Amino acid sequence: MGGSQSREGLELSDSDTEEENVEEEEEKQPSRSPADRSRSKTLTPTPTSLDAIDEKLQSLNLKYSKPSFLSSQNPNNPNTAAKLYLHIGGSSPTARWITSEKLTSFSFARSSDDSDNDATGPWFLIIGSKIRALVGPEMQLKPFPDQRRVDFVADGVWALKFFAPDGYRKFYDEYQNCLFENSYGLEATEENRAKVFGKDFLGWARPEEADDSVWEDAGESFEKSSSSASRTPSRTNQDLLEEFEEAASEGGIQSLALGALENSFLVSNSGIQVVKNFSHGIHGKGVSVRFSSNGNRGGFSTPKKALLMRAETNMLLMSPSNGERPQSTGVHQLDIETGKVVTEWKFEKDGTDITMRDITNDSKGSQLDPSESTFLGLDDNRLCRWDMRDRGGMVQHLANSMESPVLHWTQGHQFSRGTNFQCFAATGDGSIVVGSLDGKIRLYSKNSMRMAKTAFPGLGSPITHVDVTFDGKWILGTTDMYLVLICTIFKDKDGKEKTGFSGRMGNRIAAPRLLKLTPLDSHLAGTNKKFHGGQFSWVTENGKQERHLVATVGKFSIIWNFQQVKNSSHECYQNQEGLKSCYCYKIVPKDESIVDSRFMHDNFAVSDSPEAPLVVATPMKVSSFSISSRH
Repeated sequence: MGGSQSREGLELSDSDTEEENVEEEEEKQPSRSPADRSRSKTLTPTPTSLDAIDEKLQSLNLKYSKPSFLSSQNPNNPNTAAKLYLHIGGSSPTARWITSEKLTSFSFARSSDDSDNDATGPWFLIIGSKIRALVGPEMQLKPFPDQRRVDFVADGVWALKFFAPDGYRKFYDEYQNCLFENSYGLEATEENRAKVFGKDFLGWARPEEADDSVWEDAGESFEKSSSSASRTPSRTNQDLLEEFEEAASEGGIQSLALGALENSFLVSNSGIQVVKNFSHGIHGKGVSVRFSSNGNRGGFSTPKKALLMRAETNMLLMSPSNGERPQSTGVHQLDIETGKVVTEWKFEKDGTDITMRDITNDSKGSQLDPSESTFLGLDDNRLCRWDMRDRGGMVQHLANSMESPVLHWTQGHQFSRGTNFQCFAATGDGSIVVGSLDGKIRLYSKNSMRMAKTAFPGLGSPITHVDVTFDGKWILGTTDMYLVLICTIFKDKDGKEKTGFSGRMGNRIAAPRLLKLTPLDSHLAGTNKKFHGGQFSWVTENGKQERHLVATVGKFSIIWNFQQVKNSSHECYQNQEGLKSCYCYKIVPKDESIVDSRFMHDNFAVSDSPEAPLVVATPMKVSSFSISSRH
């Protein structure tokens, strides 16, 4: 099964021939098959003069009573008048737009049953009598300024095309103001934008004024290295080969633990399946490790986190203490060679049991270190490093221990309430990036966990997963509805290039770029439409550049070309408003919701491929895809 391209916004037709049977078409369920995606033919819109629109508006005699919440709508006003389209046919070859309403209008209201200007609560978008949608990222609104049009999701995929440029401008400005207020709980004023983003990040609030030179420099550096064997070919020269797919022997896959050496591991409800790494993907070895206790130590529930250590001969498994919260009171250490849990470690500080939300390796490549004894831990208000040695630096003697040994808190900080850490990752040199519930992304140097060197403001959505390139120059944050790509590079007062991990970036901070799905692809992704697990491809060597980004949304694995996303002249960024968003990607569709999608280590890239294989896991199957260069 190969990958398919993102679906661009199709041109809309102003023809009235499709008006018949519109109600019947709207009742049909669109096809949601993810396979064999193809583009519908585009239809050229017929220009309509404003004079003709005005004349038509004057001649209409609308004989229906509007609900109170629609009282602010006025289809006779060219600045709010528009034509509403519905997308039908899903991803089938016959997919197309049909006219839902020839003439309608929009308004933004706080309440569906109260037109009082003093109404409180979130803002909703109201279009005619058919659409009432909460203004937020879930709408996946995509603007087309040159077409005076917006596409969005609201129990279906819709397009609203405005008759006048002023109508489009009025809609987009009001939408942005309502989105800001719904996201931050503050009125969309310049003063409040400055309060939310801070003076150093006003380019995030007004991207047209942001310093974009860092993105241009990135594009130039890729052009200079285009003759290198390690360069990333353009998307037109890339394809996904047929997959290798097999059923998981244990079933119920919960997570992937990819190795950079001989083996990788599928963590399931009842055990761990060992698979072998090849240059074309992963294959089952027929070896499984069932969760078992050692001696007098009890068992444990399905791990939500598996961390390889000590040259991938050991694995730390972390299970939630209860089903409601992700926190754990300790980790189980699994000896992969024997298949037994050899130790149950406790998280403790100053004699008090504490919890951790997440754990990760000290650095991008530290799982390959045979002497590794430390790892990083994260909780809502804690960031620390744990050591499996005793305070004297010796490995603890555990064989005869009747109680769980205690990990040594060797470095870290317990913050006051309010940080709400959610996820973290480490660079190649051990610097740490942390994502928070409020959307902030903080950068900590490898030498200090007490004070963040840089804190990027949130864009209104919690960060659920974060990754960073080996060199620390690029950060990828995952939210439910989009990915955010941030550049950490800046130049200090002496003109020396640094990253935000090592110094304060000042006010020359580039605006981020967003990676999104088109409204149609978001609608087709399945019931669980939230992004999760956004990651760079995997390198652990200085001088090598990650080539792709991957994330999972429902039944889709989504792949972006990293070079393309950074290219300021990329076609996706033309005629855009607000933060630049990249909609150019490949889709790997599956028949069920995907658990995880990750690229294998760069060790497994071959000469005719620009990238190591992609591994995609669903609860019952695991698939491997190779990205090839077509000549």
